[in-house]
Amino acid sequence: LQQFSDAGSRKEHVKITSESKPGFLERLSETSGGMLVGLVTFLLSFYLLFTNEGRALRTAKSLDEGLSLVIPLDSIHSVSQQNEGRLVHLAGALSTSKPLFDPSYGLSIKAVKLKRNVEMYQWVEYEDSKEYEENGEIKKETKYSYNTEWKSEVVNSRNFDREIGHKNPSAMAVESFTAVSPNVQVGSFVLSKGLVDKIDDFKQLSLSNLEDPHADVTRGGDYFYHSENPRRPEVGDLRVSFFYAGLSGDDPHLGSADKVTVIARQQGDQLVPYHTKSGDVLQILYPGELSVEEVFQKEHESNTMKTWALRAAGWLAMFVGISLMTRIFYTLVDWFPVVRDLVNIGLKAFAFCVASSLSLLTISIGWLFYRPLWALLIGLLSVVPIVVARSRVPPKKQQ
Repeated sequence: LQQFSDAGSRKEHVKITSESKPGFLERLSETSGGMLVGLVTFLLSFYLLFTNEGRALRTAKSLDEGLSLVIPLDSIHSVSQQNEGRLVHLAGALSTSKPLFDPSYGLSIKAVKLKRNVEMYQWVEYEDSKEYEENGEIKKETKYSYNTEWKSEVVNSRNFDREIGHKNPSAMAVESFTAVSPNVQVGSFVLSKGLVDKIDDFKQLSLSNLEDPHADVTRGGDYFYHSENPRRPEVGDLRVSFFYAGLSGDDPHLGSADKVTVIARQQGDQLVPYHTKSGDVLQILYPGELSVEEVFQKEHESNTMKTWALRAAGWLAMFVGISLMTRIFYTLVDWFPVVRDLVNIGLKAFAFCVASSLSLLTISIGWLFYRPLWALLIGLLSVVPIVVARSRVPPKKQQ
């Protein structure tokens, strides 16, 4: 069954498919497959939680080591042999040897990176599905809607439910790319590739001072359009915008060169990675002028955020794994709605408590070799969810 409607550029139709309700053995088979996935997820969560604690403590130790050893440079315009091989701190304006060009659009800029972003006007398909039961069958009603939008990736219309009337070109006539300056310096010091990679605060480049590069290209705002009518684009039309990162020279329209703060190892006139005793690498770059203390504080904050994000991911993986492994109990009673709902609530509570306890226990083992006292305290904390869960269970009535 299909219905069609067309509202402006947005088109939609509805498709209804039906299949027989799966039997008990079929559902049991699906649950068994889910249990295997749950077991793998459960085991991976232990690895994630355990290694994350070691990584976090190693990083914190490396940062403390770096803070105790770093030497602030007196001048960024002279290279002192006394600091050879040592961890140094410096701040100053970025500079590059020559501008970056995009000859196709007559554009040049003194910056560390220049990004050309190409978008094509294309059909995009959206799905909205809902399932319901009717006459012993499971029916799925899917509404497909189509809209035209600017997209930076080619949308494959062959995967659409209905390609007729919504066909997209298979490739873009103009490609996106990012140009990177081969030589980036702060004063007399050349930045390593790793440091240059950290310069990624892209800003859109205004095209108001540029002429239309070709007869078939029209400038509109901060875009170059490959279109007969940019106000009413057609599928296949292109628009091109530009972004830059790390302005490396004074520009009459964009202002003065961007300043950065770097902490790295001095090797001749190069700034390269510094290997700590803990086995980590220090190679830090931040926009703006920051003191040594400010840089290391930001790095500690970043490490803390990453640690808590991975802890949350590990706990969630464990919760999902336990839920999938215990799903079979839900399947066994899903013929009885009231019992099914109670079992479902009980399984979720069980998964929550066990995941919380095991996560805390794994974290405490991860800390055991570094900070035994904290490991013991977290280990004791891991018992709390189980104790709380047991206290919620009503005691059996006396005979």
